[in-house]
Amino acid sequence: MIKINANYLKLQSSYLFSDIAKRVAAHQQAYPDRRLIKLGIGDVTRALPDACIQALHAAVDEMAHDDSFRGYGPEQGYDFLREAIAKEDFQARGADIQPDEIFVSDGAKCDSGNFQEIFSGDIKVAITDPVYPVYVDTNVMAGRTGEVKDGRYQGLVYLDGNKENGFIPDLPAEPVDLIYLCFPNNPTGAMATREQLKLWVDYARNNQALILYDAAYEAFIQDADLPHSIYEIEGAREVAVEFRSFSKTAGFTGTRCAYTVVPKTCRAYTEGGKTFSINTLWNRRHTTKFNSVSYPVQRAAEAVYSTAGKAQVKELIGYYLNNAKYIRRQMETLGYDCIGGENSPYIWIDGKSDSWDFFDLLLNRAAVVCTPGAGFGKCGEGFIRISAFNSFENVQEAMERIGQALK
Repeated sequence: MIKINANYLKLQSSYLFSDIAKRVAAHQQAYPDRRLIKLGIGDVTRALPDACIQALHAAVDEMAHDDSFRGYGPEQGYDFLREAIAKEDFQARGADIQPDEIFVSDGAKCDSGNFQEIFSGDIKVAITDPVYPVYVDTNVMAGRTGEVKDGRYQGLVYLDGNKENGFIPDLPAEPVDLIYLCFPNNPTGAMATREQLKLWVDYARNNQALILYDAAYEAFIQDADLPHSIYEIEGAREVAVEFRSFSKTAGFTGTRCAYTVVPKTCRAYTEGGKTFSINTLWNRRHTTKFNSVSYPVQRAAEAVYSTAGKAQVKELIGYYLNNAKYIRRQMETLGYDCIGGENSPYIWIDGKSDSWDFFDLLLNRAAVVCTPGAGFGKCGEGFIRISAFNSFENVQEAMERIGQALK
């Protein structure tokens, strides 16, 4: 008799964005002539930078000839891309990251969900609340939690984010082993300072813990005083793994390319206290379960770091940030408190009501799709997230509709 992994039965209903899709589908069926404006999920809407398109075409042309054809690539990524990433994203900012500490993949979502596999099933896991659901659900699937009680999984350590602390939670009040952090934060748009990140790094070092640091939105950081990488913080190489993505940076959501940084100085421990290189463990997992990103896509990602690519990515990021600034200004004009939208493409809005009720109000009255904060955790109740990923014309129309709906 084939049996299921019973931990899957602990998962709460369905995935947040599946619930949203169902409500949107029902609305479209009821009102087939209404044009929806989607400001919910973080999916980009503008074309790939031209430098990436040119590189993609050139690489595809290489695949058309026997003498330049590429078959299986190295699972960790081609050297040309790993070297560009190390130089441009880290060494240029004073962070000592080497090419062989970078693992190219098809998405930060996959890596942030899969990384927990290399650790023991009985570690203590800390997550912030609100939180990107993947961090929670993958640990539920792995059996590290109990059942849900009052909206939270028993066995997880929840770190509350709220208006009072600017959605930057305090350090855990008890020892934990694995800590998930995301800055600029998804969903709140909050950003940690160097001083705040130093507290987390010091905590991890003092407790032999590991930080999984999701920096998928770092390209949106505009404040020169804010860190783009946790490796800009002294000591982080010993206790942190960082996830990055080309999805939001350069519009690769449909092209699929990301990478994870695992310093060779990062260590995990056996029951007896023996240390193991996390870089070696992840390399073993990665090469066993992943077969590399396609050569043309990696060439397109490399083009992000060309002179033309940098300028085009900067313009792309600026476009979405202008949307974010406009959304935040309009919501504040309507009397709603907001954070985010400055160093992030997300605006986190105090809806002054039940999250799903506010979601339904905007869907039914304005035909605008947002994301209910309650889907990101107990502390997200009462809030909604609006994404800046759309055309400016659609953002303007959406905010006009929302203004009419909320009057």
